[in-house]
Amino acid sequence: MELSVLVFLGSLALAAYFLAGYPLWLRFFPYRSCAVGKDAGHTPSVTVLMAVHNGEEFLEAKIENLLTLDYPQDRLRIVVISDGSTDETEAIARSFKARGVDLVTVPRGGKAAALNAGLARAVGELIFFCDVRQRIDPLALRHLAANFADPRIGAVTGELRILKPDGAVGEQADMDLYWRYELWVRARHSAIWSLFNTTGCLYAMRRGLCRPLPPHTLGDDAVLPLGAYLQGLRIVFDPQAIAYDYATQSGTDWKRRMRTLSGMWQTYRIYPRLLLPHRMWLHFFAHKLGRLLLPWALLTAVVASLFLPESPWKWAILAGEAAFFTAALLDPALPRAFPLKRVASLCRTFLVMNVAAFLSVKVFFVSPLSMWGTTKVDRAADAPPLD
Repeated sequence: MELSVLVFLGSLALAAYFLAGYPLWLRFFPYRSCAVGKDAGHTPSVTVLMAVHNGEEFLEAKIENLLTLDYPQDRLRIVVISDGSTDETEAIARSFKARGVDLVTVPRGGKAAALNAGLARAVGELIFFCDVRQRIDPLALRHLAANFADPRIGAVTGELRILKPDGAVGEQADMDLYWRYELWVRARHSAIWSLFNTTGCLYAMRRGLCRPLPPHTLGDDAVLPLGAYLQGLRIVFDPQAIAYDYATQSGTDWKRRMRTLSGMWQTYRIYPRLLLPHRMWLHFFAHKLGRLLLPWALLTAVVASLFLPESPWKWAILAGEAAFFTAALLDPALPRAFPLKRVASLCRTFLVMNVAAFLSVKVFFVSPLSMWGTTKVDRAADAPPLD
């Protein structure tokens, strides 16, 4: 068999495993569910840490949201860390001082530096990490904290629900296919033993496990919890702990995707032990490391297909590749009513995600601080911020 055929089939098989083989295996993987000893009466003391850069649009509503959480107020402390904000963020935070909200100001240095400043001020048993934009369900913190009655739990995350621009929630909301898949995987991993990351706007950790983040860390929601995982503790998913957010605007979330994927490369550099065998290694390889390897496998397959021996199969493969790229490139110009619009949109989303994964290695060559930016959300012009 010619080398081009071997390379094509091998890279295609690896890509197929990441895309379809692993989800099928996870669906039918026989395992004994590892339950969590959750106790609804367990309410340890909590410090809420919220790093903010120029968040005046959402901050007042978010602090009000946090102050109305169904959690014992004498066991809750809220710390807002302003990451070099130049708008009214700091003034808004100071206006809540009488209600027990603390403000920490630091020069612009990225989320990791801001969180490190917050961690130095944190007290209590748990740290609850959140972001400025999303609304937290009143019972979310109580559900997160209840999981820590189980001494095997190091970190807990909840479910982020995406809203329509008009504010519709639940099954009626326009949650994208990838995010629904991610939530399903998290539920399976949590039941088997542990996740590998959390949702950055909704997770809690034992304070004693929170170590200062390396400078310019992009993915605190992976680096911090994985420190607990590598000590033998679990990162679990609790779908009863809920936060709400609007979907990001089409075409504006590229920087967020790049930041997330680049943060994954950083995480593996910080914790090279993840690349060696561990309890969840097969799942880690397929679901996490595979996300970064997939574009390389697909690119190898595309290049190898150009050198396949002349045959009807070669031209069929090349025609299929050409159709995929054409659909992805034409998608923005196609009207919503076009019969193949949905297929074209899926092609474009898949291409964009893999191009972002491919280019995410730039984190090793540019300043990670340059990857931060404001994420715009898709909500009606007259819709208020989440509150």
